[in-house]
Amino acid sequence: MSNEVKTISAEEAAAVYGRARLLLSGNKVDEAIKMMAQRITDTLGKTNPVVMCIMNGGLITTGKLVTQLDFPLQIDYLHATRYRNTTSGHELNWIKFPSLSLRGRTVLVVDDILDEGATLAAVIQYCRDQHAETVYSAVLTDKLHNRKVSEVKADFVGLEIEDAYVFGYGLDYKGYLRNAPGIYAIDPADS
Repeated sequence: MSNEVKTISAEEAAAVYGRARLLLSGNKVDEAIKMMAQRITDTLGKTNPVVMCIMNGGLITTGKLVTQLDFPLQIDYLHATRYRNTTSGHELNWIKFPSLSLRGRTVLVVDDILDEGATLAAVIQYCRDQHAETVYSAVLTDKLHNRKVSEVKADFVGLEIEDAYVFGYGLDYKGYLRNAPGIYAIDPADS
């Protein structure tokens, strides 16, 4: 499989945005993140965790989430991707590994979506292989379908969403639209 990154133009991304259907407003997403932060605080508040952002999708969720976690923690990131600016997953490509030692630590892995589960499962296994004491996972969205390739389930889920290709709040469409102020489903013609 080629690691070549597929690209579209900003104009094409704007057209996709214009045809998309709003699933969840920014206010609803923010409320879900707030509720997820409370559950995480209740569970991890005394564990001195490493919050591990999966880039690029987990960036916005992690940023909004950690400002609501009022306890000591450290933040790190890793970059692993299956999509490479396309709308379907491929072999996992590891781009950047974390800087902090995970040995003996509680780790909270944060990502934008639990779709098929392959990326999240691989990242959790990586953390365990680095001798993390405990690994939790948090995802902004859990897509409802029967195509999961892994038995992995997120410990903390912000929202369950329908089985559509979505963008916004970190989720992208071919490398664009992560910054959309809600969660949108693309028009089927754009898939």
